[in-house]
Amino acid sequence: MNIYDIAKLAGVSIATVSRVVNDSPKVSEKAKEKVRKVMEENNYTPNVFARGLGLGSMKTLGIICPDVADSYMAKAVSYLEKNLQGYGYDCILYCSGYDAEDKQQAVERILKKQIDALILVGSDYADDSPEYHQCIRQVSEQLPVCLINGYVEDDKIYCVLADDFQAVYDVTDELIFAGREKILFLSDSFSYSAKRKLDGYQAAFRDHGMAVNEKWILYAENSIYATRDMLLRQRNLQFDGVIAVNDSLAAGAVKYAHARGLKMPEEVNVIGYNDSELSISCEPELTSVDNRVEVLCKTAIDSVMGLLNGREVRQKQMVKCHLVKRNTTNF
Repeated sequence: MNIYDIAKLAGVSIATVSRVVNDSPKVSEKAKEKVRKVMEENNYTPNVFARGLGLGSMKTLGIICPDVADSYMAKAVSYLEKNLQGYGYDCILYCSGYDAEDKQQAVERILKKQIDALILVGSDYADDSPEYHQCIRQVSEQLPVCLINGYVEDDKIYCVLADDFQAVYDVTDELIFAGREKILFLSDSFSYSAKRKLDGYQAAFRDHGMAVNEKWILYAENSIYATRDMLLRQRNLQFDGVIAVNDSLAAGAVKYAHARGLKMPEEVNVIGYNDSELSISCEPELTSVDNRVEVLCKTAIDSVMGLLNGREVRQKQMVKCHLVKRNTTNF
């Protein structure tokens, strides 16, 4: 039993519950009596979160991402902070790295800062050890937890994510319709987002009645030159299309095409992901999927603020991606 359950049973907001916990004069005696009765019937013991809301002592959200040096993560944190300022809130940022144990420790550390809610940035937080998942579930019993661009089946962990499956399905479908049949899929991880992208790629082939050649699914470091060199080592692999899970890998494919003397888009089409600055730094400029990180972050903040004010929020919210066509494709 937590503050959300008490608020729901009493028919009030979580802010009202917290004010009752702190005996605030802003709540009528009738409302106090109603809430206290529900608390007593359910043996509810107020926690720090409930008390802190009533005292107005926090007004701070915790944000955890694997690595703020990553351009996608940095952009997301920037958007989150901007949206929080609009609500009069501050944030505390922790970078956890990618190891499951380190992520758990980051969560435990940031909770000591008396935050109102926790936001996890990146789909890596959707794929981890049972111990880590248990840690997040325990946190969600105390305060709102929102995951950006990943999904966890838990009604108290709120997820805002891009529709990566549909985005990659659509671009693969377009390439096949344009006559491209040897399409590489380049990835650098096994995160929730990367898996959904791969699922979309494979589903498009199946729906066209075509087999997916496992040799076309390649993994590389998230580095332009490492990707180029990896492709150069694939001497017997011929392809006429590339779909990458991010723009860095796609830029590596562009470098590879230049090294091989392949014309883009005539001989090979290349599609990146995230529509980052890299997409316009390439020559030719890179076609890329915009996963609308600004919309993801605004939706996440609006959802958390709704939860803090006792409003109902959908547990899973999907944001449609957009394809930004430039000069590496001709479909």
